[in-house]
Amino acid sequence: MSLNVNTSSNSSPKAAAQSGRPTVLIIGAGVAGLSTGSYLQMNGFDTHILERHTLPGGCCTAWTRNGYIFDYCIEWFLGSGSNNDANQVWQELGALDGKSVRDFDLFNRVVDEKGREINFYNDPDRLLQHMNTLAPQDAKTNKAFCDDLRRFTEIDFFPALKPNPLMSWREKLNFFVKVLPAFRLFWRTGATQMETFAQRFNDPLLRKAMPFIFFQDHECFPMLPYLYNMAQAHKGNAGFPQGGSLGVAQSMAERYLELGGKITYGVKATKILLENNKAIGVQSKNKKQFFADKVVAACDGFTTLYHMLDGKYLNPTIDKLYDVMLEKPGIIYPGVVSVFIGYKGEVGKSEPHSTTFLLDEKEAKSIPGCKQNSLVLQHRSRFAEGFAPVGCSVMHLTYLSDFEEWDYLRSNDKPSYRARKEQVGENICRFLERRYPGIRENIEVVEIATPVTQKRYTGNTKGSILAWKSFTEAEDLANKLINKYHMQLPGLDNFFMAGQWIGGGSLLRSALSGRYAAQFLCQAEKRPFNVTQSKKSTPWKELYFSYNNKPAKTTPANQGAPHAASTQTA
Repeated sequence: MSLNVNTSSNSSPKAAAQSGRPTVLIIGAGVAGLSTGSYLQMNGFDTHILERHTLPGGCCTAWTRNGYIFDYCIEWFLGSGSNNDANQVWQELGALDGKSVRDFDLFNRVVDEKGREINFYNDPDRLLQHMNTLAPQDAKTNKAFCDDLRRFTEIDFFPALKPNPLMSWREKLNFFVKVLPAFRLFWRTGATQMETFAQRFNDPLLRKAMPFIFFQDHECFPMLPYLYNMAQAHKGNAGFPQGGSLGVAQSMAERYLELGGKITYGVKATKILLENNKAIGVQSKNKKQFFADKVVAACDGFTTLYHMLDGKYLNPTIDKLYDVMLEKPGIIYPGVVSVFIGYKGEVGKSEPHSTTFLLDEKEAKSIPGCKQNSLVLQHRSRFAEGFAPVGCSVMHLTYLSDFEEWDYLRSNDKPSYRARKEQVGENICRFLERRYPGIRENIEVVEIATPVTQKRYTGNTKGSILAWKSFTEAEDLANKLINKYHMQLPGLDNFFMAGQWIGGGSLLRSALSGRYAAQFLCQAEKRPFNVTQSKKSTPWKELYFSYNNKPAKTTPANQGAPHAASTQTA
């Protein structure tokens, strides 16, 4: 399963023009960049992706240490089931080629400071019975939540496969008719904040636990995404794909290359080359230049607009997004601290795959930068086979944390930054030892990544994991860049933007942003937009950590993607 990658360092304007097909440079081999490239290849374009690192995927990644695989991104994968629009996108992009999917019967468990726990089952009937057993005094509110969850299981609705400006009136009408029966449900649950709804519970566990269904409290999230994703999980459409995050990225990269695309790794784009207010290419950090007819930036929005383009092509929408919204609390997804634990044996066999622990003030303060007095523990070895050596297991512990304090330390006092990370590892190990006595002597690897790691590895502003939060004013402004400006910038021709800073945060929406960008490019070139589905059916087997025409070994260590996280042994 080796990949042949084009690693040429230069293209010339003349060579680009002689290809006979429109040429496109794409910055970033994340989900959005691979999606953009694949859809353009399907439609007669010649594309070339420039990726700063040695692996595809961007945030959708994993790495190895001492035979363990640390999966960084996917917790559930919307579209993992069949016969729906989300799954169609992944079939077109080859993301699930030959893969099995593991489904879980609950989304998450929450345990409070006193040890009381609630299991958020995806089945509305089972959840209602469980909630009524825990809090019979809240029977009416329990029923209201589970009734809405049941209603969502009856709905097959996904983001549109075509951007609104390109829809015909008939397509818009059909879309409206599809949404209409659920409009009131969508409006009501979209307008009610989960934290507001949670205050209706009398039971203190339910009142505190409801906002943590998605592992951590997203603060300004309404009820709708909680209900929607739990319903999809109940229907078998939000499972965990074999191979995990990097497996998805590698399958997408293979699909893109089989369609005739090219990827050059180790190229950090720093400047969009312009001529007469037209994008003509990209310049890398080492001053190499790449040329094409069109350029698509599928990378960090702030970096693209204010550094690669020097802030020359802005508009009131962009100004408000990046001058106002970016600094507004609760508008972008925060950074996270991730701690991976590789250990001999297995613990917590009777526990769910994922648990959020609500910590008391003293314990939370002992964990540096712990933002919400909560800690998520996932038994990642149960998500898919092959994440740990035989007889061993992997846990992933995460918590939300502000970017600024980590960034300040790393920028001004690296010894203190490293010491702070060591403190994280030490206190997480203490937490685990209290819960699983004796585990500490079996721990082989402790791997820590901070919000600064995310920034260094992906370029994401403030180390954000998913860019703009849904159902916020920022999302409305970002949608304008699609609906009004067609993913372009006023005054600049031959340039498009894709990715989570335009299309919204989530793997599906990132992939759809690439589909949208390709459709707008086809419109600009007066081409019909056509798609095909991947035909590959060979069973998918294992992760590879190299694209140099041979698989890299998963042992010894240090074969993974380069990033800022340190390796610590307990």
